[in-house]
Amino acid sequence: EDPARMFAGEGDAFRTNRRFKYLSKGNPATRLSTAFDSVTLYGRDPDTPPDVYGKIGTSGVSIASLDDMKALYDGFDLVAPTTSVSMTINGPAPTILAYFLNTVIDQQVTKFRDEHDREPDAAEYDQLRRFALANVRGTVQADILKEDQGQNTCIFSTEFSLRMMADIQEWFIQQQVRNFYSVSISGYHIAEAGANPISQLAFTLANGFTYVESYLARGMNIDDFAPNLSFFFSNGMDAEYSVIGRVARRIWAVAMRDRYGAAERSQKFKYHVQTSGRSLHAQEMDFNDIRTTLQALCALYDNCNSLHTNAYDEAITTPTESSVRRAMAIQMIINKEWGLSANENPLQGSFVIDELTDLVEEAVLTEFDRISERGGVLGAMETGYQRGRIQDESMLYEQRKHDGSLPLVGVNTFLPEDGSREVVKIELARATEEEKSSQVERTRAYQAAHRDEAEKALSRLREVAQTNENVFAVLMDAARVCTLGQITEAFFEVGGQYRRNI
Repeated sequence: EDPARMFAGEGDAFRTNRRFKYLSKGNPATRLSTAFDSVTLYGRDPDTPPDVYGKIGTSGVSIASLDDMKALYDGFDLVAPTTSVSMTINGPAPTILAYFLNTVIDQQVTKFRDEHDREPDAAEYDQLRRFALANVRGTVQADILKEDQGQNTCIFSTEFSLRMMADIQEWFIQQQVRNFYSVSISGYHIAEAGANPISQLAFTLANGFTYVESYLARGMNIDDFAPNLSFFFSNGMDAEYSVIGRVARRIWAVAMRDRYGAAERSQKFKYHVQTSGRSLHAQEMDFNDIRTTLQALCALYDNCNSLHTNAYDEAITTPTESSVRRAMAIQMIINKEWGLSANENPLQGSFVIDELTDLVEEAVLTEFDRISERGGVLGAMETGYQRGRIQDESMLYEQRKHDGSLPLVGVNTFLPEDGSREVVKIELARATEEEKSSQVERTRAYQAAHRDEAEKALSRLREVAQTNENVFAVLMDAARVCTLGQITEAFFEVGGQYRRNI
C-alpha cells in the first residue's frame, strides 16, 4: 500500500476540487486530505465583516453548506476501496462530518437515479444509505483535547465537545460505520506548538486513553469503538522520532489487551505522520526538502500507516503546485527508488533503535504518572499543565535556536559567506476576491432557499441537545438544510461556548 496523502485546501470548494484532481492524477489510490479556512474552523459562515471576509478561503477551503461539500469532492467515488478522505477539523467537526456523510449517501442516490432513470423507493434508499456508510473510508480529526492543549480552535465547552464525539462514535456503531475513523487523536499540533517528542507522545496517548474511558462510561463496548480510533504524529529531527510509532504501538497494545480486555483488532494502533512544519525555515528554503526527506524516511522505517510530506515553501505560503509536486516526489522516490524500502523493517534489531524504544517508553510512562497525579488529562488541563509544559519546551527550542546550541543549517550556521540571501520569488496562494464574494452570496442564497426547513431543524437540534438522545442522528438531518454558522449558533445556545481556565 502506498500511504501518500494529498493535502489541499484554498479558496472555494471548486478550486480545491481542481487541486485534488491535479494531485491524484495517475495515482492508483486517492487519499484526499482537506484543510479548512479559519472561518470554517471556528464554525462560522462566510460573511462581509472585514475580520471574517479577509479569511474566507485563506489557508484552507471555505465550506459552509452541504452544497459546498458536494462541490469539494465532486468527481471522486467516495465509496471506492481506494478512496480515503481526511478532514482537518475539530470544534465544528460534527457538522462538517454530517455534511460529508450526507454527500457520500447522496452520491449513491445520484448514481442510482442515473442508472435507473427514477428516484429510489424507501427500501432502496435505505439500502443505498447503508452501503454508503459501510464503505466510506477516511478520518475526521475531531480531537478536542489537543485543541485545548496546543492548537486553540475550541468553540464549544469541552464537556459538550466530548459529548458530541461520543454521540458520533455511538452513531457509527449503530449504523455500522466500520472503515471511517471517528477521531484522529493528534500529537502533531502539540509538537507544532513546541512540545518535544516525549511530551508529544505522552500527551497524545493520554488523550487517547481519556477518549477510551469516556466512551466506555457511555456504555460502549471497547471492541465496537477502539478500531475507529486513529492517531497522528509529527516527525521532527530528534532521534526519538525514529521510535515514537513503535513505542506508541507497544503501550497501546498492552493497555488494550491487559487493562481493557480488548480483542486483537482493537490492539492495533493505526497512525498517520506528517513531517514537521516547525522544522521548516524561511531562510534557504530549498534545504527544507532535505529535512522533510529525512523525516519521511524515519516515519516509513517506523511503519507509519500513512504519511504526509510538507512542501518546502510552507514557512511562507500555502504550498504552490510545484512545491506540492516536489513534496509528493519525496515519498514516491523513497517508495519506488530507495532499495531499502523494499525490505520490511530494515532497522529491526539495530542497537540504537532497540535502546531508544525502551528509553522513550520509560519516559512516556513517567509522564503518565505526572498526569495521573494531577487528576488525569482533564484535571491537568484545568490547571493548564499541558499548555505550560508545551510553552516551556517551545521556549527552550527557540532559545537554543537563537544561541546556536541547536545548529540549523542556513539559519544559524553555514550561512552564505557574502551575507546575501538569495531572493526567492514565490507565487502566494490566496483566495481571489471573486471566490470570497461568491462564497458569501452562495451561503446567503442557501439560507434563503431553506429558511423554513432550517428553522424546524434547528429547533429540533436544540431540543435534543438538552436531552440524553443522540445529537448526531438529528444533526445528520439538520445538515441537509442548515449552514455551518446556523448550526454553531444553535449549539452555543445549548452546549455553551468554550471558556479557557486561566
